[in-house]
Amino acid sequence: MNKRISKKIKLGNTFIGGDSPVLVQSMLNIPASDIEGSVNQAVALEEAGCQVIRFAVPDENALSLIEPIKKAVSVPLVADIHFDYKLALGAAERGIDKIRINPGNIGSEDRVKAVAEICKQKEIPIRIGVNSGSLEKHILEKYGSPTPEAMVESALYHASLLEKFDFDDIVISIKSSDVNTMIECYELAAEKCAYPLHLGVTEAGTKRMGIIKSAIGIGSLLTRGIGDTIRVSLTDEPVEEVYAAFDILKAIGLKTDCPYLISCPTCGRTKIDLVGLAKQVEERLRGCKKPIKVAVMGCIVNGPGEAREADIGIAGGDGCGLIFRKGEILRKVDEKDLLDELMKEVDKL
Repeated sequence: MNKRISKKIKLGNTFIGGDSPVLVQSMLNIPASDIEGSVNQAVALEEAGCQVIRFAVPDENALSLIEPIKKAVSVPLVADIHFDYKLALGAAERGIDKIRINPGNIGSEDRVKAVAEICKQKEIPIRIGVNSGSLEKHILEKYGSPTPEAMVESALYHASLLEKFDFDDIVISIKSSDVNTMIECYELAAEKCAYPLHLGVTEAGTKRMGIIKSAIGIGSLLTRGIGDTIRVSLTDEPVEEVYAAFDILKAIGLKTDCPYLISCPTCGRTKIDLVGLAKQVEERLRGCKKPIKVAVMGCIVNGPGEAREADIGIAGGDGCGLIFRKGEILRKVDEKDLLDELMKEVDKL
């Protein structure tokens, strides 16, 4: 797929945009006053593979989160700030890697200038975040409702306030809870600017529906080269957002440094607990970094042939199963040993 060419921006110890890989983000959901809990959750997110961690900074006390979290994890940190420009200045002074703030919401030009200057001095990018509920009154009056055109105009308006002070290390997100609107917003933004785009379906819902909506919205844009960083927003534990985001990237071939699991949906020929077995295989492969295809099939007769493209696989029988590689049967094993024998073969690859 041809990736949209966006501005490449330094973000802590990595980069966003340009030829950089798509970065996976999540956000802490621990109260900002709970420093220990926030640190623990940040560590769990990094261990899950999260590449950018954001957290809310609702008041001056919350600035105390920055130092302990920076000491605990190595991934870039983003301070999520609304309205109070002094919190942005404080976060920059304390070493934050990125700030999420809308310049149009922080008051006079002097305030915008102060934030732009300190962020430029310290090489801190700013993410502008627009959603359907945050449009400026004059833009809403112009379009009558939060249309994609209105939301993109709002985002570019905020960007122009920073550009006025020679600041353009900007990342833009234009989120909606409606998948079609979200897709149209990013398509339009991709045409109108070269800034990196942060993709996401906001308020996507609980795990099941949230993943479905995010996969459609984020995935469809990424397959057309639009998007530089993603967050799957779920009403769930943040690590689940990370797992879902990487699954989206794997499904469309943008993440290949890990196993790709295929498994059949089962049918009346299945003689073993394939559903349970497939879940166990998925869990055992979670930390694996090998770019291999692993198959879990329910039928000895058809399984090896149907999954002949798999680097390694298992096919269930009646209380037993086959281990196969590229469609060729290696050996027959008892059902209780299938998982362990499969993992032995994975270790050999």
